[in-house]
Amino acid sequence: MIYDVSMPLRDGMPFYTGSTPFRRVLTHELAKGQPVNESKLEMGAHNGTHIDAPLHFEKDGFAADAVPVENLIGPARLFHFPRRDCIDRSDLENLDWRGVERVLFRTRNSDHWATGGAFDPNFVYLTGAGAAFLAERNVRLVGIDSLGIEQYGNKEHPAHHTLLRKGITILEGLYLVDVPPGDYTLFCGPLRLMGSDGAPARVFLTT
Repeated sequence: MIYDVSMPLRDGMPFYTGSTPFRRVLTHELAKGQPVNESKLEMGAHNGTHIDAPLHFEKDGFAADAVPVENLIGPARLFHFPRRDCIDRSDLENLDWRGVERVLFRTRNSDHWATGGAFDPNFVYLTGAGAAFLAERNVRLVGIDSLGIEQYGNKEHPAHHTLLRKGITILEGLYLVDVPPGDYTLFCGPLRLMGSDGAPARVFLTT
């Protein structure tokens, strides 16, 4: 089974407050007698499904093109928190972490995207304590189905700092509707944007 867990990029799609909305503009059209259909894209590096590189929050952090491929491809475990408003250390401590190097969180955020909803600042997020637990586990990647992993409006950014300072890749904006919890192989392909703080990605899970 193959799941495409990437958020579709489209005009009018939700975007994080303050970021650049996605827009596709046709620059050439066959219908107008031109030899090709061709588009230009206007978007931020953190539109839709994307990775955060350490450079996003850390002055001396490495950029998106330097994220180790080993972080992006390999076994991953998906946990489902359907009735939580945040994911805290206490939610994580009693789970089975044997062999887990990459972890993904499905929450009510995915159901919100499925309804075509606009950006919701009350999205489910990872707390700083939860991030610290994952950093202690030495995971390579943490993914979540919100456009940001941090609580909206938190000016300290504890989850980002805790994970990115350890070189842990953050994968945001996953589309996990109808994807059961369990073990998968993750294939995350961010654009190779040189020197960028983040990069849009196409992501697949296979069983």
